Formats: sequence, C-alpha cells, structure tokens
Amino acid sequence: MADNQGKYTADNIKVMEGLQAVRKRPAMYIGSTGDEGLHHLVYEAVDNCIDEVLAGHCSNISVVIKANGSISVIDDGRGIPVDMHKKYKKPALEIIMTKLHAGGKFDHKVYQVSGGLHGVGISVVNALSEWLEAEVAIDGQKYSQRFERGKPVTKLLKKGKTTEKGTTVTFKPDAEIFSTTAFSFDTLSRRLRELAFLNAGTNISIIDEASDKSHTFHYKGGIVSFVKHLNKGKEPLHNEPIYINHQQDGIILEIAI
Repeated sequence: MADNQGKYTADNIKVMEGLQAVRKRPAMYIGSTGDEGLHHLVYEAVDNCIDEVLAGHCSNISVVIKANGSISVIDDGRGIPVDMHKKYKKPALEIIMTKLHAGGKFDHKVYQVSGGLHGVGISVVNALSEWLEAEVAIDGQKYSQRFERGKPVTKLLKKGKTTEKGTTVTFKPDAEIFSTTAFSFDTLSRRLRELAFLNAGTNISIIDEASDKSHTFHYKGGIVSFVKHLNKGKEPLHNEPIYINHQQDGIILEIAI
C-alpha cells in the first residue's frame, strides 16, 4: 500500500487491562446484551451458590428482585474468602470480583465439581453492573465491599461480628450495556426450579419485591421428583421412576427415567 491506511502493525495491538475487555465485548462472555444475557448474570451468581451446595457447605439460596432494579443472590455457604492474597496484596474478595480467571474452581481440594464460567462468572457480573455490593459473613465477622462498573470504590470494610455465614451479592445491571435491565420473575423461577430438582434437598427461594410474588423450591427426591413433575397429566409406564446413582473413579452418575 502507498499509505499507512490498512497496515497491521504493533501499534494496532491493544491491551485492555482488568475488566475492560468484558465491557467492550460483553456478548463474548454472556451470549448477548439482551434479555438472555441479562438473566445470565443472575445464573452466574447463583452457580457460585450451587458450587457451595455441591461441596456440602450450603443448603439455602435466595434470589431477591429489588424494587430499585437491582437483585440480590444470597447463600449460607462458607463465604468468599476475605484474607489478603499473597501475590496481589489485596483481599481475596476483591481479586475474585475484579480479575478474570480468579477463583477457587481451579483447586480440586476446594471444589471437586463446579459450574458457571470457572473463575470468570462473578467478575463478569461485576464488570457489567452499574454497581455491585458484596457482603460476606465468615469466621464470625461480616465484611462488605462496593464496586462500580467493575472497579472497587471502597476498600474491604469490616462491618462487625455475626453468627451467620455465607455471601450476599447485590448488583444493578448497567443500562449502558443492556437493552433491558428488567428481570423476569417467571424466567428466573424456571431456572431456580430446575436447580432445585438437580440439587436434592436444597431450599431455593425467589422474591419479587415490586409485585410481592414469591416461590420456594425444595425437592427431597431430586431428579426423581423432576421426572414425576414431567409426568404430571400423563400415563407413565412406571408409577415410580427408575433411578440409578453410582460413583466410580471420581465420576458421579445419576439417572432418573
């Protein structure tokens, strides 16, 4: 070419630090910036709670759609760690919320099984939120930290003593990113019902403060209860579903037919 227009050189290489890449190309991480992507944010936050269930440390999960357009995801798990990270010299909570591929999902001593985006999910939620507040109850103390568009705007704050345990993540989706920021009670309810079927004995609730609607899902029979739910109004060949549960060589197999 006679001029520099169209040339591809080192000057064209852009390095986006922190969560800038997520805000630049959100659909790469959550599929879309429409209704589907909006609800995916909640699924990612809930998946972290489910990982605590699978690890045997959580039995109650709540989702609260707030009247101000934000949403809270609450669990009674171990709580996100808040101690200082040796390498980054920052609290673990801040690292998890602000750095991609940071989390406990890569350590099989912490999580043998996990879902979500494996260390990407909650930081993506943070990046795509106008603001996010994390509250953690751990080791007899309650802590909190606030973020805006992925960046910490407060330090980790110690709030006082508590007998509770677990994590509460409250966030408001960023209207600069999403074409809609209104959460659907029915869409979230369907997903939470499925998770309750898949995680036998777990209490999962959802509340919409604006409409006063609520559901609580608890299925002691797990996926057996799910098959019975699918069979409602039908004539099944077997009154009781066939159920198989077996573990071998670190692989867990659970089937209901």
